[in-house]
Amino acid sequence: MARVCQVTGKRPITGNKVSHSNIKTKRRFLPNLQTKRFFLAEEDKWVTIKLSSEAIRTINKNGLYSVVKQLRASGVSI
Repeated sequence: MARVCQVTGKRPITGNKVSHSNIKTKRRFLPNLQTKRFFLAEEDKWVTIKLSSEAIRTINKNGLYSVVKQLRASGVSI
């Protein structure tokens, strides 16, 4: 799988690595992705989702079932 959060859509971005002598070279900034298993009580099953740390906070705030419903409405299979 790609380095993309399934909830927020965060993906790697590019920027410059700047040395002490101010020489710039390209680098990638990777998102903080975690693979998490959640128990979906409404369907009585476990789901595995690749999430950023911001998405984990979103699930804690809004609830897992509402986030899964939004993902399924947008076409992601979970």
